[in-house]
Amino acid sequence: MILPFVVLLALIALAPLWFAGFWGKHYPKVTLALGGITLGYYLLSLQAYGRVVHTGVEYLSFIALIGSLYVVAGGIHIRVKGEATPFGNVVFLAIGAAVSNVLGTTGASMLLVRPWLRMNRYRVTEYHVVFFIFIVSNVGGCLTPIGDPPLFLGYLKGVPFWWVVEHCWGAWVAAVGILLGMFWVVDYRNFLRAPRKVREAQTKEPEHWKFEGLSNVFFLAVILGSVFVERPAFLREALMVAAAVGSYFTTRKSVHEANAFNFHPIKEVAILFVGIFATMMPALDWLQGNAGKLGEPTVSFYYWGSGTLSSVLDNAPTYLSFLSAALGGAVPADVVTQVQALVQAGGSGLASVPEPVRATYEALVRQYPAEVTGKTVGVEEIQLAVLLGVPRLNGYLVAISLGAVFFGANTYIGNGPNFMVKAIADQQEVRTPGFVGYVLKYALPFMLPMLVVVWWFFVRG
Repeated sequence: MILPFVVLLALIALAPLWFAGFWGKHYPKVTLALGGITLGYYLLSLQAYGRVVHTGVEYLSFIALIGSLYVVAGGIHIRVKGEATPFGNVVFLAIGAAVSNVLGTTGASMLLVRPWLRMNRYRVTEYHVVFFIFIVSNVGGCLTPIGDPPLFLGYLKGVPFWWVVEHCWGAWVAAVGILLGMFWVVDYRNFLRAPRKVREAQTKEPEHWKFEGLSNVFFLAVILGSVFVERPAFLREALMVAAAVGSYFTTRKSVHEANAFNFHPIKEVAILFVGIFATMMPALDWLQGNAGKLGEPTVSFYYWGSGTLSSVLDNAPTYLSFLSAALGGAVPADVVTQVQALVQAGGSGLASVPEPVRATYEALVRQYPAEVTGKTVGVEEIQLAVLLGVPRLNGYLVAISLGAVFFGANTYIGNGPNFMVKAIADQQEVRTPGFVGYVLKYALPFMLPMLVVVWWFFVRG
Protein backbone atom coordinates (compact mmCIF):
# COMPACT_ATOMS: atom_id res chain seq x y z
CA MET A 1 0.00 0.00 0.00
CA ILE A 2 3.02 2.27 -0.07
CA LEU A 3 2.85 2.03 -3.90
CA PRO A 4 0.33 4.92 -4.40
CA PHE A 5 2.70 7.21 -2.45
CA VAL A 6 5.63 6.13 -4.63
CA VAL A 7 3.57 6.69 -7.79
CA LEU A 8 2.52 10.16 -6.63
CA LEU A 9 6.12 11.12 -5.88
CA ALA A 10 7.18 9.82 -9.29
CA LEU A 11 4.46 11.84 -11.02
CA ILE A 12 5.36 15.03 -9.14
CA ALA A 13 8.96 14.48 -10.17
CA LEU A 14 8.59 13.30 -13.77
CA ALA A 15 5.18 14.34 -15.13
CA PRO A 16 6.19 18.01 -15.66
CA LEU A 17 9.06 16.73 -17.82
CA TRP A 18 7.33 13.96 -19.77
CA PHE A 19 3.73 15.17 -20.18
CA ALA A 20 3.50 18.67 -18.72
CA GLY A 21 0.27 19.56 -20.55
CA PHE A 22 -1.66 16.57 -19.27
CA TRP A 23 -0.30 16.94 -15.73
CA GLY A 24 -1.02 20.66 -15.56
CA LYS A 25 -4.64 20.03 -16.52
CA HIS A 26 -5.38 16.79 -14.70
CA TYR A 27 -3.08 16.67 -11.65
CA PRO A 28 -6.01 17.29 -9.24
CA LYS A 29 -7.87 14.21 -10.54
CA VAL A 30 -4.77 12.01 -10.50
CA THR A 31 -3.74 13.16 -7.03
CA LEU A 32 -7.18 12.64 -5.53
CA ALA A 33 -7.53 9.24 -7.23
CA LEU A 34 -4.26 7.98 -5.72
CA GLY A 35 -5.26 9.34 -2.34
CA GLY A 36 -8.63 7.66 -2.74
CA ILE A 37 -6.99 4.25 -3.20
CA THR A 38 -5.21 4.54 0.15
CA LEU A 39 -8.25 5.98 1.92
CA GLY A 40 -10.40 3.16 0.54
CA TYR A 41 -7.97 0.58 1.90
CA TYR A 42 -7.93 2.16 5.36
CA LEU A 43 -11.70 2.70 5.53
CA LEU A 44 -13.03 -0.42 3.82
CA SER A 45 -10.38 -3.04 4.45
CA LEU A 46 -8.80 -2.03 7.75
CA GLN A 47 -11.79 -0.03 9.01
CA ALA A 48 -9.20 2.27 10.57
CA TYR A 49 -11.53 5.25 10.85
CA GLY A 50 -9.56 6.81 13.68
CA ARG A 51 -6.34 6.77 11.67
CA VAL A 52 -8.02 8.48 8.72
CA VAL A 53 -9.61 11.10 10.95
CA HIS A 54 -6.24 11.75 12.61
CA THR A 55 -4.62 12.26 9.21
CA GLY A 56 -7.46 14.55 8.17
CA VAL A 57 -6.97 16.68 11.26
CA GLU A 58 -3.21 16.85 10.58
CA TYR A 59 -3.89 17.97 7.02
CA LEU A 60 -6.39 20.57 8.21
CA SER A 61 -3.83 21.98 10.64
CA PHE A 62 -1.16 21.98 7.93
CA ILE A 63 -3.22 23.75 5.29
CA ALA A 64 -4.67 26.20 7.83
CA LEU A 65 -1.15 27.27 8.82
CA ILE A 66 0.26 27.35 5.29
CA GLY A 67 -2.81 29.05 3.82
CA SER A 68 -3.24 31.68 6.52
CA LEU A 69 0.44 32.63 6.42
CA TYR A 70 0.25 32.84 2.63
CA VAL A 71 -2.73 35.20 2.75
CA VAL A 72 -1.33 37.40 5.51
CA ALA A 73 2.16 37.58 3.99
CA GLY A 74 0.52 38.46 0.67
CA GLY A 75 -0.81 41.59 2.37
CA ILE A 76 2.66 42.80 3.39
CA HIS A 77 4.68 44.45 0.64
CA ILE A 78 8.40 44.89 1.24
CA ARG A 79 10.11 46.99 -1.40
CA VAL A 80 13.84 47.50 -1.90
CA LYS A 81 15.20 50.40 -3.92
CA GLY A 82 18.08 49.29 -6.10
CA GLU A 83 19.25 45.73 -6.68
CA ALA A 84 21.01 43.26 -4.44
CA THR A 85 24.73 42.56 -4.72
CA PRO A 86 26.03 39.09 -3.77
CA PHE A 87 26.98 40.43 -0.34
CA GLY A 88 23.54 42.01 0.08
CA ASN A 89 21.91 38.72 -0.85
CA VAL A 90 24.00 36.84 1.72
CA VAL A 91 22.99 39.32 4.42
CA PHE A 92 19.32 38.95 3.42
CA LEU A 93 19.47 35.14 3.61
CA ALA A 94 21.31 35.27 6.94
CA ILE A 95 18.59 37.52 8.35
CA GLY A 96 15.99 35.16 6.91
CA ALA A 97 17.64 32.21 8.69
CA ALA A 98 17.41 34.06 12.01
CA VAL A 99 13.82 35.18 11.37
CA SER A 100 12.83 31.55 10.70
CA ASN A 101 13.32 30.83 14.39
CA VAL A 102 10.85 33.57 15.35
CA LEU A 103 8.21 33.29 12.62
CA GLY A 104 8.82 29.64 11.77
CA THR A 105 10.18 28.49 8.43
CA THR A 106 6.74 28.79 6.87
CA GLY A 107 6.09 32.31 8.16
CA ALA A 108 9.55 33.57 7.21
CA SER A 109 9.29 31.99 3.76
CA MET A 110 5.89 33.51 2.99
CA LEU A 111 6.99 36.93 4.25
CA LEU A 112 10.38 37.13 2.56
CA VAL A 113 10.15 35.20 -0.72
CA ARG A 114 8.47 38.01 -2.68
CA PRO A 115 10.97 40.74 -1.70
CA TRP A 116 13.75 38.22 -2.33
CA LEU A 117 12.57 37.66 -5.90
CA ARG A 118 12.04 41.40 -6.47
CA MET A 119 15.44 42.49 -5.22
CA ASN A 120 17.09 40.05 -7.65
CA ARG A 121 14.67 40.66 -10.51
CA TYR A 122 17.16 41.64 -13.18
CA ARG A 123 19.23 38.46 -12.77
CA VAL A 124 17.05 36.07 -10.77
CA THR A 125 17.45 32.41 -11.68
CA GLU A 126 16.57 29.02 -10.24
CA TYR A 127 19.42 28.85 -7.73
CA HIS A 128 18.04 31.97 -5.99
CA VAL A 129 14.83 30.03 -5.32
CA VAL A 130 16.65 26.85 -4.26
CA PHE A 131 19.04 28.47 -1.78
CA PHE A 132 16.15 30.43 -0.31
CA ILE A 133 14.43 27.08 0.31
CA PHE A 134 17.63 25.60 1.74
CA ILE A 135 18.33 28.41 4.19
CA VAL A 136 15.09 30.22 5.04
CA SER A 137 12.54 27.45 4.53
CA ASN A 138 14.49 24.71 6.32
CA VAL A 139 17.96 24.91 7.87
CA GLY A 140 17.41 28.34 9.40
CA GLY A 141 14.57 27.19 11.66
CA CYS A 142 16.64 24.80 13.77
CA LEU A 143 17.04 26.80 16.97
CA THR A 144 13.57 27.04 18.52
CA PRO A 145 10.41 24.91 18.67
CA ILE A 146 8.67 27.66 16.70
CA GLY A 147 11.16 27.22 13.88
CA ASP A 148 10.04 23.87 12.49
CA PRO A 149 7.15 21.45 13.26
CA PRO A 150 9.34 18.51 14.43
CA LEU A 151 10.95 20.68 17.09
CA PHE A 152 7.54 21.91 18.21
CA LEU A 153 6.40 18.31 18.67
CA GLY A 154 9.55 17.71 20.71
CA TYR A 155 8.65 20.70 22.85
CA LEU A 156 5.17 19.29 23.42
CA LYS A 157 6.78 15.96 24.40
CA GLY A 158 8.84 17.72 27.09
CA VAL A 159 12.03 18.96 25.42
CA PRO A 160 12.78 22.36 27.03
CA PHE A 161 12.17 25.40 24.82
CA TRP A 162 15.83 26.50 24.80
CA TRP A 163 17.36 23.00 24.75
CA VAL A 164 17.74 22.91 20.97
CA VAL A 165 19.51 26.26 20.68
CA GLU A 166 21.79 25.27 23.57
CA HIS A 167 22.83 22.00 21.91
CA CYS A 168 22.44 22.72 18.18
CA TRP A 169 23.67 26.29 17.74
CA GLY A 170 27.11 25.17 16.56
CA ALA A 171 25.65 22.91 13.88
CA TRP A 172 23.25 25.71 12.88
CA VAL A 173 26.07 28.23 12.47
CA ALA A 174 28.12 25.73 10.46
CA ALA A 175 25.23 24.68 8.21
CA VAL A 176 23.98 28.20 7.50
CA GLY A 177 27.55 29.46 7.06
CA ILE A 178 28.46 26.70 4.57
CA LEU A 179 25.30 27.27 2.52
CA LEU A 180 25.81 31.04 2.53
CA GLY A 181 29.40 30.56 1.39
CA MET A 182 28.30 28.27 -1.44
CA PHE A 183 25.58 30.72 -2.42
CA TRP A 184 28.01 33.66 -2.48
CA VAL A 185 30.32 31.85 -4.92
CA VAL A 186 27.45 30.95 -7.25
CA ASP A 187 25.81 34.38 -6.96
CA TYR A 188 29.06 36.27 -7.47
CA ARG A 189 29.68 34.42 -10.72
CA ASN A 190 26.13 35.20 -11.82
CA PHE A 191 26.58 38.85 -10.84
CA LEU A 192 29.72 39.18 -12.98
CA ARG A 193 27.90 37.81 -16.03
CA ALA A 194 25.56 40.82 -16.07
CA PRO A 195 26.89 43.69 -18.23
CA ARG A 196 28.76 46.28 -16.16
CA LYS A 197 26.42 49.09 -17.23
CA VAL A 198 23.41 47.08 -16.13
CA ARG A 199 25.01 46.27 -12.76
CA GLU A 200 25.98 49.88 -12.14
CA ALA A 201 22.56 51.16 -13.13
CA GLN A 202 20.80 48.70 -10.86
CA THR A 203 23.07 48.99 -7.81
CA LYS A 204 24.20 52.64 -7.80
CA GLU A 205 21.40 53.75 -5.50
CA PRO A 206 21.50 52.68 -1.84
CA GLU A 207 18.94 50.16 -0.73
CA HIS A 208 15.86 51.75 0.74
CA TRP A 209 13.34 49.54 2.47
CA LYS A 210 9.66 50.38 2.34
CA PHE A 211 6.95 48.41 4.11
CA GLU A 212 3.28 48.50 3.19
CA GLY A 213 0.42 46.65 4.84
CA LEU A 214 2.00 46.67 8.30
CA SER A 215 -1.42 46.21 9.90
CA ASN A 216 -1.03 42.58 8.85
CA VAL A 217 1.70 42.16 11.46
CA PHE A 218 -1.14 41.89 13.98
CA PHE A 219 -2.73 39.04 12.01
CA LEU A 220 0.69 37.40 11.71
CA ALA A 221 1.05 37.54 15.50
CA VAL A 222 -2.41 35.94 15.89
CA ILE A 223 -1.37 33.03 13.66
CA LEU A 224 1.93 32.47 15.46
CA GLY A 225 0.25 32.70 18.87
CA SER A 226 -2.46 30.24 17.85
CA VAL A 227 0.19 27.58 17.18
CA PHE A 228 0.40 27.08 20.95
CA VAL A 229 -3.38 26.65 21.34
CA GLU A 230 -4.25 22.98 21.86
CA ARG A 231 -7.78 23.09 23.29
CA PRO A 232 -10.58 23.21 22.49
CA ALA A 233 -10.31 21.26 19.25
CA PHE A 234 -10.06 23.30 16.06
CA LEU A 235 -9.82 26.64 17.90
CA ARG A 236 -6.24 26.95 16.61
CA GLU A 237 -7.32 26.46 13.00
CA ALA A 238 -10.32 28.78 13.47
CA LEU A 239 -8.01 31.55 14.72
CA MET A 240 -5.73 31.06 11.72
CA VAL A 241 -8.60 31.20 9.24
CA ALA A 242 -10.07 34.25 10.99
CA ALA A 243 -6.71 36.02 10.79
CA ALA A 244 -6.47 35.21 7.07
CA VAL A 245 -9.98 36.48 6.38
CA GLY A 246 -9.37 39.64 8.39
CA SER A 247 -6.10 40.26 6.57
CA TYR A 248 -7.56 39.70 3.11
CA PHE A 249 -10.47 42.09 3.55
CA THR A 250 -8.51 44.84 5.33
CA THR A 251 -5.52 44.91 2.96
CA ARG A 252 -5.57 47.58 0.28
CA LYS A 253 -5.99 46.30 -3.25
CA SER A 254 -2.82 48.13 -4.32
CA VAL A 255 -0.75 46.02 -1.90
CA HIS A 256 -2.16 42.76 -3.27
CA GLU A 257 -1.48 43.98 -6.80
CA ALA A 258 2.08 44.94 -5.92
CA ASN A 259 2.62 41.39 -4.63
CA ALA A 260 0.88 39.85 -7.67
CA PHE A 261 -1.28 38.06 -5.10
CA ASN A 262 -3.79 35.40 -6.07
CA PHE A 263 -4.86 32.02 -4.71
CA HIS A 264 -3.39 29.79 -7.42
CA PRO A 265 -0.18 28.78 -5.52
CA ILE A 266 -2.02 27.80 -2.34
CA LYS A 267 -4.63 25.93 -4.40
CA GLU A 268 -1.92 23.83 -6.06
CA VAL A 269 -0.21 23.08 -2.74
CA ALA A 270 -3.53 22.19 -1.08
CA ILE A 271 -4.40 19.68 -3.80
CA LEU A 272 -0.99 18.01 -3.99
CA PHE A 273 -0.60 17.73 -0.24
CA VAL A 274 -4.03 16.23 0.33
CA GLY A 275 -2.79 13.38 -1.86
CA ILE A 276 0.57 13.26 -0.12
CA PHE A 277 -0.96 13.17 3.36
CA ALA A 278 -3.35 10.39 2.33
CA THR A 279 -0.91 8.16 0.42
CA MET A 280 1.95 8.39 2.92
CA MET A 281 -0.12 6.93 5.77
CA PRO A 282 1.10 3.34 5.12
CA ALA A 283 4.73 4.48 5.00
CA LEU A 284 4.40 6.38 8.29
CA ASP A 285 2.53 3.50 9.91
CA TRP A 286 5.22 1.04 8.84
CA LEU A 287 7.89 3.34 10.26
CA GLN A 288 6.00 3.73 13.52
CA GLY A 289 5.47 -0.01 13.81
CA ASN A 290 9.08 -0.93 13.11
CA ALA A 291 10.97 1.91 14.77
CA GLY A 292 11.13 -0.01 18.03
CA LYS A 293 12.82 -2.94 16.29
CA LEU A 294 15.94 -0.98 15.43
CA GLY A 295 17.83 -2.37 18.42
CA GLU A 296 20.67 -0.12 19.57
CA PRO A 297 21.89 1.70 16.45
CA THR A 298 24.48 4.45 16.58
CA VAL A 299 23.82 8.17 16.83
CA SER A 300 24.84 8.45 13.17
CA PHE A 301 22.04 6.06 12.21
CA TYR A 302 19.47 8.34 13.84
CA TYR A 303 20.87 11.35 12.00
CA TRP A 304 20.95 9.76 8.54
CA GLY A 305 17.85 7.64 9.10
CA SER A 306 15.56 10.40 10.36
CA GLY A 307 17.03 12.75 7.77
CA THR A 308 16.63 10.48 4.77
CA LEU A 309 13.00 9.71 5.58
CA SER A 310 12.31 13.38 6.40
CA SER A 311 13.37 14.16 2.83
CA VAL A 312 10.33 12.38 1.41
CA LEU A 313 7.94 11.94 4.35
CA ASP A 314 6.41 14.47 6.71
CA ASN A 315 9.35 15.32 8.98
CA ALA A 316 7.15 15.81 12.06
CA PRO A 317 5.89 12.20 12.45
CA THR A 318 9.30 10.95 11.28
CA TYR A 319 10.87 12.87 14.18
CA LEU A 320 8.41 11.31 16.62
CA SER A 321 9.04 7.80 15.27
CA PHE A 322 12.81 8.06 15.66
CA LEU A 323 12.42 9.74 19.05
CA SER A 324 10.32 6.76 20.19
CA ALA A 325 12.99 4.40 18.84
CA ALA A 326 15.72 6.29 20.71
CA LEU A 327 13.71 6.24 23.95
CA GLY A 328 13.36 2.47 23.67
CA GLY A 329 16.75 1.56 22.21
CA ALA A 330 19.29 4.06 23.54
CA VAL A 331 18.06 4.57 27.10
CA PRO A 332 19.48 2.05 29.61
CA ALA A 333 16.65 0.10 31.24
CA ASP A 334 18.44 -0.05 34.59
CA VAL A 335 18.59 3.74 34.77
CA VAL A 336 14.83 3.95 34.19
CA THR A 337 14.20 1.38 36.94
CA GLN A 338 16.40 3.19 39.46
CA VAL A 339 14.80 6.56 38.67
CA GLN A 340 11.34 5.05 39.16
CA ALA A 341 12.40 3.84 42.61
CA LEU A 342 13.90 7.25 43.38
CA VAL A 343 10.65 9.00 42.44
CA GLN A 344 8.61 6.68 44.64
CA ALA A 345 11.05 7.37 47.49
CA GLY A 346 10.52 11.12 47.08
CA GLY A 347 14.16 11.65 46.08
CA SER A 348 15.51 10.03 49.22
CA GLY A 349 19.01 8.65 48.69
CA LEU A 350 19.77 10.88 45.68
CA ALA A 351 23.35 11.49 46.83
CA SER A 352 24.22 7.79 46.74
CA VAL A 353 22.90 6.84 43.27
CA PRO A 354 25.10 6.66 40.13
CA GLU A 355 25.64 9.88 38.19
CA PRO A 356 23.35 8.99 35.22
CA VAL A 357 20.49 8.29 37.63
CA ARG A 358 21.07 11.53 39.51
CA ALA A 359 21.28 13.56 36.29
CA THR A 360 18.08 11.96 35.01
CA TYR A 361 16.21 12.62 38.26
CA GLU A 362 17.30 16.28 38.25
CA ALA A 363 16.18 16.66 34.63
CA LEU A 364 12.88 15.01 35.55
CA VAL A 365 12.30 17.47 38.39
CA ARG A 366 12.99 20.41 36.09
CA GLN A 367 10.64 19.19 33.35
CA TYR A 368 7.83 17.50 35.29
CA PRO A 369 7.84 18.95 38.82
CA ALA A 370 4.14 18.31 39.48
CA GLU A 371 4.32 14.72 38.25
CA VAL A 372 7.46 14.04 40.34
CA THR A 373 5.83 15.48 43.42
CA GLY A 374 2.68 13.46 42.80
CA LYS A 375 4.72 10.35 41.91
CA THR A 376 2.80 9.99 38.65
CA VAL A 377 5.74 10.16 36.23
CA GLY A 378 5.44 7.70 33.34
CA VAL A 379 8.16 5.59 31.72
CA GLU A 380 8.27 7.75 28.58
CA GLU A 381 8.87 10.90 30.64
CA ILE A 382 11.72 9.18 32.47
CA GLN A 383 13.24 7.94 29.20
CA LEU A 384 13.15 11.46 27.75
CA ALA A 385 14.71 12.80 30.94
CA VAL A 386 17.56 10.31 30.44
CA LEU A 387 18.26 11.69 26.95
CA LEU A 388 18.09 15.26 28.30
CA GLY A 389 19.99 14.74 31.54
CA VAL A 390 22.81 12.34 30.65
CA PRO A 391 25.39 14.25 28.54
CA ARG A 392 26.67 11.20 26.66
CA LEU A 393 23.12 10.49 25.45
CA ASN A 394 22.30 14.06 24.38
CA GLY A 395 23.64 13.21 20.94
CA TYR A 396 20.66 11.01 20.08
CA LEU A 397 18.20 13.89 20.44
CA VAL A 398 20.59 16.26 18.65
CA ALA A 399 20.91 13.80 15.75
CA ILE A 400 17.15 13.38 15.38
CA SER A 401 16.53 17.14 15.60
CA LEU A 402 19.18 18.05 13.02
CA GLY A 403 18.18 15.20 10.71
CA ALA A 404 14.47 16.07 10.72
CA VAL A 405 15.05 19.81 10.14
CA PHE A 406 18.08 19.95 7.83
CA PHE A 407 17.15 17.10 5.47
CA GLY A 408 13.73 18.63 4.82
CA ALA A 409 15.47 20.83 2.25
CA ASN A 410 16.46 17.88 0.06
CA THR A 411 13.20 17.73 -1.93
CA TYR A 412 10.24 19.96 -2.64
CA ILE A 413 8.01 17.83 -0.41
CA GLY A 414 10.47 17.51 2.48
CA ASN A 415 8.91 20.50 4.26
CA GLY A 416 5.67 22.41 3.75
CA PRO A 417 7.13 25.80 2.71
CA ASN A 418 9.32 24.28 -0.02
CA PHE A 419 6.55 23.65 -2.52
CA MET A 420 4.87 26.90 -1.51
CA VAL A 421 8.00 28.91 -2.40
CA LYS A 422 8.25 27.10 -5.73
CA ALA A 423 4.59 27.81 -6.49
CA ILE A 424 5.02 31.53 -5.75
CA ALA A 425 8.16 31.68 -7.90
CA ASP A 426 6.39 29.88 -10.76
CA GLN A 427 3.49 32.31 -10.48
CA GLN A 428 5.90 35.21 -10.90
CA GLU A 429 7.47 33.48 -13.91
CA VAL A 430 10.78 32.83 -12.18
CA ARG A 431 12.56 29.74 -13.45
CA THR A 432 12.61 26.88 -10.94
CA PRO A 433 14.07 23.38 -11.29
CA GLY A 434 11.80 20.35 -11.54
CA PHE A 435 11.66 17.74 -8.80
CA VAL A 436 14.52 15.66 -10.24
CA GLY A 437 16.58 18.69 -11.21
CA TYR A 438 16.19 20.08 -7.71
CA VAL A 439 17.68 16.91 -6.21
CA LEU A 440 20.41 16.25 -8.80
CA LYS A 441 21.54 19.82 -9.53
CA TYR A 442 21.25 21.32 -6.06
CA ALA A 443 20.48 18.97 -3.16
CA LEU A 444 23.26 16.48 -3.95
CA PRO A 445 26.08 18.92 -4.82
CA PHE A 446 25.25 21.56 -2.20
CA MET A 447 23.14 20.10 0.63
CA LEU A 448 24.89 16.73 0.85
CA PRO A 449 28.41 18.13 1.51
CA MET A 450 26.98 20.39 4.21
CA LEU A 451 25.13 17.48 5.80
CA VAL A 452 28.32 15.40 5.81
CA VAL A 453 30.26 18.22 7.50
CA VAL A 454 27.57 18.62 10.17
CA TRP A 455 27.58 14.86 10.75
CA TRP A 456 31.37 14.70 11.00
CA PHE A 457 31.82 17.55 13.49
CA PHE A 458 28.55 17.67 15.45
CA VAL A 459 26.93 14.21 15.34
CA ARG A 460 29.48 11.47 14.76
CA GLY A 461 31.26 11.90 18.08
